[in-house]
Amino acid sequence: MQFPESWLRSFVDPKLTTDELAHALTMAGLEVEDLRPVAPPTSKIVVGQVLEVAKHPNADKLNVCQVDAGTGEQLNIVCGAPNVAPGIKVPVALIGAELPPVEAGGEPFAIKPTKLRGIDSQGMLCSARELKLSEDHSGLLILSADAKVGQDIREALNLDDTVFEIKLTPNKADCLSVFGVARETAAITGAQLKQPETLAVDVKLDEKLPVKILAPDLCGRFSGRVIRGVNAHAKTPQWMVARLERAGQRSISALVDISNYVMLELGRPSHVFDLDKIHGAMEVRWGKKGESLKLLNGNTIEMDETVGVIADDHHLESLAGIMGGDSTAVTLDTTNIYLEAAFWWPDSIRGRARKYNFSTDAAHRFERGVDYSTTVEHIERISRLILDICGGQAGPVDDQIVNVPDRSPVSMRVARAQRIIGIAIGADEIAEIFTRLNLAFERDGDTFKVTPPPYRFDIEIEEDLIEEVARIYGFEKIPARPPVARSEMRITNETKRSVHALRHAVAARDYSETVNFSFVDAEWEKDFAGNDVPVKLLNPIASQLSVMRTTLFGSLIEVLRHNLNRRADRVRVFEAGHVFLPDASIKADELTVEGFAQPKMIGGLAYGPALDEQWGAASRHVDFFDVKGDVEALFAPVAPRFVKAEHPALHPGRSARVEIDGRAVGWIGELHPRWLQKYDLPHAPILFEIDAEALMARALPMPSEVSKFPPVRRDIAIVVDQNVPVQTLLDELESARSEPACKHVTRVALFDEFRPKSNTSGGLGAHEKSLAFRVTLQDTSGTLQDETVDAAIKTLVDRLARVHGAQLRG
Repeated sequence: MQFPESWLRSFVDPKLTTDELAHALTMAGLEVEDLRPVAPPTSKIVVGQVLEVAKHPNADKLNVCQVDAGTGEQLNIVCGAPNVAPGIKVPVALIGAELPPVEAGGEPFAIKPTKLRGIDSQGMLCSARELKLSEDHSGLLILSADAKVGQDIREALNLDDTVFEIKLTPNKADCLSVFGVARETAAITGAQLKQPETLAVDVKLDEKLPVKILAPDLCGRFSGRVIRGVNAHAKTPQWMVARLERAGQRSISALVDISNYVMLELGRPSHVFDLDKIHGAMEVRWGKKGESLKLLNGNTIEMDETVGVIADDHHLESLAGIMGGDSTAVTLDTTNIYLEAAFWWPDSIRGRARKYNFSTDAAHRFERGVDYSTTVEHIERISRLILDICGGQAGPVDDQIVNVPDRSPVSMRVARAQRIIGIAIGADEIAEIFTRLNLAFERDGDTFKVTPPPYRFDIEIEEDLIEEVARIYGFEKIPARPPVARSEMRITNETKRSVHALRHAVAARDYSETVNFSFVDAEWEKDFAGNDVPVKLLNPIASQLSVMRTTLFGSLIEVLRHNLNRRADRVRVFEAGHVFLPDASIKADELTVEGFAQPKMIGGLAYGPALDEQWGAASRHVDFFDVKGDVEALFAPVAPRFVKAEHPALHPGRSARVEIDGRAVGWIGELHPRWLQKYDLPHAPILFEIDAEALMARALPMPSEVSKFPPVRRDIAIVVDQNVPVQTLLDELESARSEPACKHVTRVALFDEFRPKSNTSGGLGAHEKSLAFRVTLQDTSGTLQDETVDAAIKTLVDRLARVHGAQLRG
């Protein structure tokens, strides 16, 4: 948002210098990013009037002009501008004048007496480009007829004015106009605010254009007026052109300039239609699939049901609240117009311009909220300017109000304001601040009930009012104090690890951490989670990131592919992130969304060689058991169970469900061959995904006596059916330790497995396998006797034989 300081001071003129005013605005939340003069320094340039123009005797494109510059004598000046003519008033650079440098950083251009093709020239007539007011060098800068001859040009054109450039936060839509900034300035400084002129024009026509509002959720109020007999060739006044240019707008034509001017002045986007190009009545509605509209910028866009339009009986006229259509655009041949000003609901405009890859000043304002109470007043303001500049006769204003916001009061407690701001601001001072901000309120002791004005769409909750109090009170008056908190020792929860500790633990196992989006490709969810109905995003940042993930596997596979495409051959990565699961039992609160569980998971992937290339160990690819060891190390001292099971993302014969105390807490396995081929991976990675809550829980260490006596180790080799899982046998041996005979058994471990390659191999049947377990026994009170050890081993073997049909191998 940029504007000249003089325009702002026409509404409010605080007794502050330019720098002081900029500081006051910045400290109130309207950050002044830049202050710059409207023109560089010049000297001895005055207003002059061309009295006579004669052809140069020695040059076809030059003229010899007699100019009155207020010096008491006529000046003879040679000029080549095509628009020089007797009677016009232009800037005249006198002998000794200094103009801005031709190139940035150069020396000022000095005017000296000179001869052009044999004729003396006593100065120079200037264009806007030569004064660095604009890039227009098509001709002389023609001044208004009431400019005073001999007056310094800096005074005549107010070239000592300053352009303010303000960086507004998205909530400050009420300051997207000069009057809006003036309103804030008056509240900040206490200076008197001058209201804009919105006097009604004389109605001389009895004509209204029929308009129907078919979508109240799109347009809440629509005001319009017919004006006939305008002169579109009328020249935009110099004062308006100057203000527009200093606000960053290019002058186009009088009708367009007036509309832009009022938008910058009052924050009211409006549109001027060529009345003769409108067919029948107009209607305001949502678009329809198959409709198209050619816009003023030349683009032709396709409509759908999410975009608002203004249409007549034959075709679309305008993209509602964003840009007008080319078919009803005003031109220099326009004589009859229809003037429109409306209130468009912010939600109906927000994002629509970006949908078509452009933005407009109107959309920028409407999607943030524009005052819905002043459409008629602003129509009158625009009408007055049109009639004064372009002439014509106006009809009555047709104002339709169908659905405007209901501004509910917002309560604010003084005590809470004081606690949040950090200083004691009294209720009386707060009341004065609300009065300065034009916020209507009711006061009940130390509680204020404030009704937001129609131009403030940013006041909805108590904290919004507290922010207003702090802004106007003055952020610089709020002392910087260190936070005050009690210093106390907190109890350490030794039975729970933090997620940060888990991240360090995984990193210590040679994994690198990655951070990925929680929204993923819908195809990943189908492939890696078997999820055909994922949670879809309403407004995805990209088409391939359109759903919320229920597993980390897709993100990890994408990281692997990214690294493989960059010639990495060994990849070990992990992520600690949330997944999103439908769960009807979840209720909404500050950290949850109703109907969705958001557990934190620790997921990892290992690919390529198990070890970096070295001389001490043969190279081999990482396998299931390498990663299984990593997972066991993360759970230690808890021993998880790995139960054979199938997962959509994992190899059916090389995957397992991870369980703790009979509860499933995660998965581990090799990537399914189907996805290996689909995602173009040379080798299968090993993946795991564990619920972080299960990893965070840990038991307190229990002290135990260290035996002074040597352990006894015995090996048991048994033959069982190949369908009997080893984990089942280990569970049975572990449960046997509760029997009295086995009380000295401290550890049982599998150290060998043998499967026959033929029916006669090793004396085993084709359906059998041999398993060897090492049993460790130890007593803290004495050396174990052979009888005790034999009884324990016999008990273990008998239990395996009874429960699983195991036999000692001969």
